[in-house]
Amino acid sequence: MNYIRSIFILLVICGLISCKHKAEKSKDKLQVNVDVIVAKKVHFPSTIEVNGESLSEEMIELHPEISGRLTYLNIPDGAVVQKGTVLAKINDADLQAQLEQQKVQLDLAVKTEQRLRELLTVNGINQADYDAALSQVNTINANIKVLNAQIDKTVVRAAFSGKLGLRMVSPGAYVTPLTLLGTLQEADNIKIDFTLPEFYANMARVGNTVFIQTNESEDKLPAVISAIEPQINSATRNIKARARLNSGKISPGSFVKVLLTKDEEGILVPSNALIPDATSNQVVIIRKSKAVFANVETGTRNADLVQLSGGVKEGDTIVVSGVLFVRPNTLVKIRAVKTELIKASADSNLVSK
Repeated sequence: MNYIRSIFILLVICGLISCKHKAEKSKDKLQVNVDVIVAKKVHFPSTIEVNGESLSEEMIELHPEISGRLTYLNIPDGAVVQKGTVLAKINDADLQAQLEQQKVQLDLAVKTEQRLRELLTVNGINQADYDAALSQVNTINANIKVLNAQIDKTVVRAAFSGKLGLRMVSPGAYVTPLTLLGTLQEADNIKIDFTLPEFYANMARVGNTVFIQTNESEDKLPAVISAIEPQINSATRNIKARARLNSGKISPGSFVKVLLTKDEEGILVPSNALIPDATSNQVVIIRKSKAVFANVETGTRNADLVQLSGGVKEGDTIVVSGVLFVRPNTLVKIRAVKTELIKASADSNLVSK
């Protein structure tokens, strides 16, 4: 009887040892090996890329001010002209004739006014007659000024030094103020107009340097912000700014990319550490050897790194590899701490589009 009892006790002890061994194996099987980084704020350059348009510093369409027939046209295609150059002239024969007529009348009116002034000094006429003669002189002078102004409108001059576009009319054509004769633009000085979201308005300051990139070249040309629209567009929530190119050549009207850069401080993690969700983004934080899923707010990013602007704090241990195998409250085992990721993040340039 004692022999049977001893065997039974031995079997129970072996069963308990076997169950404990299986439990430990099961526990080891549920444990996930991961690589982590320790959250730390680092300084990094952040770049915003927005679309812009290049414009000439000065650019106008050439239109006549009055209707008439062109008697002179000096708009060679693509020619460079100086300020004040006569580009076109409209027939002003009728205005010149009226001007001569007024000059003849003025000569007679002046002589009449002089005679009456002499008579007025000896009381030969009354004051009203002299005032009428003087008024006649002033009226004719005013008419001459009107005619000179109308004659001046028959001449189209270059408002500034620049380069002409393509000529759109021929000599002898009848034109109106709606007729386009050509274009004139100052192509040597280029300005860049661009818009950026209200959220990034603090990155645009008058005097700041931005970089311009075109589709034709990978070169980044420096430009200085010269003005910012004071009011934010209420429909798009965008702010408009203007920069002037320091060096390089860009054709007016070209589509360009504008790069605005500033130094920021924040916590950076690899993009693969981020778990996208329907309503938010999450990262896995290790607390007491267990996985905790935390909702985070993201900022600027590039293909490799993303800034966490909320949801984590310095000193948190964030899982950066093995994320797909981790479940909430899963036991995790830290395989390695990736300190080199922090150094790489500090040297990276994050871009938001």
